[in-house]
Amino acid sequence: MTARLYIRPLARIAPPARDRSPRLLPALAVAGRGDLLFAAAELIEREGGRVVRRSYMAADILAGGPSEAAGLPSLLDNLRRPRAPIAGLALDRPRTMGIVNVTPDSFADGGRYHARDAAIAHALQLEAEGADILDIGGESTRPGADPISAEEELARVLPVLEGLRGKLRIPISLDTQKADVAEAGIAAGVEMVNDVSALRTEPQLAEVVRRRHVALVLMHMRGKPRSMQRGPFASNVLRDVCAGLRVALGRAMRAGIAKSRLLVDPGIGFGKKYAQNLELLRHLPELARLGYPLVIGTSRKGFIGWALAGKGEPWPTEKRRWGTAATVTGAILGGAHIVRVHDVVEMAEVARIADAIARTR
Repeated sequence: MTARLYIRPLARIAPPARDRSPRLLPALAVAGRGDLLFAAAELIEREGGRVVRRSYMAADILAGGPSEAAGLPSLLDNLRRPRAPIAGLALDRPRTMGIVNVTPDSFADGGRYHARDAAIAHALQLEAEGADILDIGGESTRPGADPISAEEELARVLPVLEGLRGKLRIPISLDTQKADVAEAGIAAGVEMVNDVSALRTEPQLAEVVRRRHVALVLMHMRGKPRSMQRGPFASNVLRDVCAGLRVALGRAMRAGIAKSRLLVDPGIGFGKKYAQNLELLRHLPELARLGYPLVIGTSRKGFIGWALAGKGEPWPTEKRRWGTAATVTGAILGGAHIVRVHDVVEMAEVARIADAIARTR
């Protein structure tokens, strides 16, 4: 069995002072960002599920040239490479994705924007509040949700997409797992597809994305929304997410989707224990080794309520705004390119300040 090499950035350091030459401070820059710097890295070789070797290298050694570790140059390239613009969005700063749930059973807003006119008005409001992109979905993927037909999903989202045509200056992402829904949505102006199943529900969705030249978010999820929070959960969540996303990326590549059109999402809240979501946020820089823009969705999710409640009563969804703000800050400091949120006006400000903190020298 061939060993697989993993890389883990270690010892995060502050950006150099303006009056100091960067050459005096060797550092590993994640995703080409001058604010996401590490002094060293841990190299981990796994064979099957077993670690066969660990080693540590300082950033200046990593930058020095060839290594005995097979596959290291490719890993380093993925880790360091700046992320190119996607779906019309430059990823030179964190971008805010506003959520428009055209569903009667959304966990976050209780179906407030289910009606066509309400959803259109909400989408326009989110743009005015500072959203860089909108994510419109007609099928709930909350824990315990049942799937719906493509016909029902189209009946929910198409009137909204058609009502927004020509009124928005920002791109639209369509949150769907279905090829027919994506096809119709793209014809109505959608520039990105956000598939929570990472092409598992309908593999033919990949052909639609390839042929129509739109962007695709591949999200990690264990199981399906109806049963994902019943377990079994991964014993090592970071390894499980990285492995699952690699499989999904391979699926997309084999379908002919250009690498420049792919984004990845670790699936916060999708088939993870509450504590595992916090663990993923803590280790976001390690996901940069995959080499793709990173989308993070924490908004109002159950793990925030769990963390806030402690041993007390469950923390209600409508009171999770400040907890969400903390997770958005952590995600951006960890390298997230797009944060998917409900409360755009607040989280757009949070994103700006988190980015300013990260860039301050």
